[in-house]
Amino acid sequence: MLRQRTCAFILAVLLSFSTGGCVMLAVGAAGVVGGYVISPDTVEGSVARSLDETWMSAQEITGIMGRIVEENASQGVLVAEISAARVTVTMVAINASTTKLTVKARKSFMPKIDLAQDVYIKIVNSFER
Repeated sequence: MLRQRTCAFILAVLLSFSTGGCVMLAVGAAGVVGGYVISPDTVEGSVARSLDETWMSAQEITGIMGRIVEENASQGVLVAEISAARVTVTMVAINASTTKLTVKARKSFMPKIDLAQDVYIKIVNSFER
């Protein structure tokens, strides 16, 4: 009996390590928003908006959710403090009408993927208003 439990435990540990890599998961309900979790603290996706529109939306949302700490429009980086976490929003123009949006959130060196997802979804949903 003890041998079976030990084997089951070892199998469970090995299984968890084999599936513990960077798995891309859809953000939002059935991937409606179109973002993907690319690391334990980062959500990324492409939005069908220009870099300027995305920048203005990111400023608005991060300003509402917390306070903007740093802005660098020429590099497309916006850093905010939201719920005592450091949130970095990076935007890169893919073409004139598409922008790659990346949101990274950490609190005291710990990943906060739920916050990154929330910020990403709110930025993308703000285009519909």
